[in-house]
Amino acid sequence: MAIGHCRDVENGEIVNGFEDLEKPFIQPGKIVSYEDDDKNDESGSIWMVLLSTFVAVCGSFEFGSCVGYSAPTQSAIREDLNLSLAEFSMFGSILTIGAMIGAITSGRVADFLGRKGAMRMSAVFCITGWLAVYFSHGAWSLDMGRLFTGYGIGVFSYVVPIFVAEIAPKNLRGGLTTLNQLMIVTGSSVSFLIGTVITWRLLALIGLIPCILLLVGICFVPESPRWLAKVGLPKESQVALRKLRGKDADITREAAEIQVCIQTLESLPKARMMDLFDSRYIRSVIIGVALMVFQQFVGINGVGFYASETFVQAGLSSGKIGTIAYACVQVPITIVGAVLIDKSGRRPLIMTSATGIFLGCILTGSSFFLKSHNLLLEWVPLLAVCGVLIYIAAFSFGMGAVPWVIMSEIFPINVKGVAGSLVVLVNWLGAWAVSYTFNFLMSWSSAGTFFVYSGFSVMTILFVAKLVPETKGKTLEEIQACINS
Repeated sequence: MAIGHCRDVENGEIVNGFEDLEKPFIQPGKIVSYEDDDKNDESGSIWMVLLSTFVAVCGSFEFGSCVGYSAPTQSAIREDLNLSLAEFSMFGSILTIGAMIGAITSGRVADFLGRKGAMRMSAVFCITGWLAVYFSHGAWSLDMGRLFTGYGIGVFSYVVPIFVAEIAPKNLRGGLTTLNQLMIVTGSSVSFLIGTVITWRLLALIGLIPCILLLVGICFVPESPRWLAKVGLPKESQVALRKLRGKDADITREAAEIQVCIQTLESLPKARMMDLFDSRYIRSVIIGVALMVFQQFVGINGVGFYASETFVQAGLSSGKIGTIAYACVQVPITIVGAVLIDKSGRRPLIMTSATGIFLGCILTGSSFFLKSHNLLLEWVPLLAVCGVLIYIAAFSFGMGAVPWVIMSEIFPINVKGVAGSLVVLVNWLGAWAVSYTFNFLMSWSSAGTFFVYSGFSVMTILFVAKLVPETKGKTLEEIQACINS
């Protein structure tokens, strides 16, 4: 999964994790202030901000660790616990069900317990889940453990980016919030790599480490000053802000801006789900939902969850080499995508990404086709590895993050929360459907599976070319005018 979103600080509804939460109408990723002359208002020590961010993104790393766990462990778990293909498919996909529940409840949890409290609760759920996996001797306890870790990362997917966005000074907010996605990919890659050399039970114990670091570190960082102000604790909010900005920094202006932001958001009318079918919003809804459908149905969770077994089926003696290469590709390519997104534009990046996914699927599907017909067998493993690596590289720099960015830009602020909730629900449902059906599709036809995914990548290109506007460098009002023209 590519998780790059957060929620409205007031009502727990989903908005963009890359946006400046104080100023809903600015462009994501840009460093903008209310006035040019206040750029130095937030001078002072940033060490507490960096420490707080490091502690929070331990949750993002945990997210990636959970997502990456099933790929290198599939054959060992099935052999040790005598699981059928259907039972392991349930184990792999039930993570997304837990995450779906976590994402739905995360707004209320974080508003009730606070950002730190929500992260503590998430860590406890993940620890419980990993221990259940470690001690498992059958499918039921294995699935329950996976469900618990899924719930934990579902909450993490919301609370980590919003906490980082709420504590960061505005001149650093864009860079710090992108660490969430980078750490998710890093956690997944580390699980892939370590899982090739240790047992699946030991890998489950290693999954505890990010949670323990978070639980210890969170004792030494302040709560979000914005949440404290929201719940009616202005003095505590200023104390937290002082810790984050340094004892010599002038926090008067920022503290006042926080209060103004809260009052403004409270004055906005609360949108309902039915409002999304109004003619003013329906095109935005279609774009947001369709991009999430395409993001999932190009097969990313199937390929990612079961990469090791895919390489073995393609003819490699072991899936370890392919899995290691898979892990090494993800992180640097994700960094490249983060650099390009505000330079190349959204449309070119996502269309180039979808083209790369098409090429990767065709190569991988062709390798399985050749194998099934006993043709060029010496080329089959190489084609499969190259195809999957091209696939994951292409997905990482475009299709992973760009749909979330576009989703955050195309909805007006008054419906952003409820529209984001719908879009995220569609995304998690798609993630579950793909991760659950992947093994069954591979049993039906390995080549056909990747050819089906290639078809969705072609539909992505056509859809973006026809219906998705370029949002780079445009205000929210300009984007709305473009969509409704």
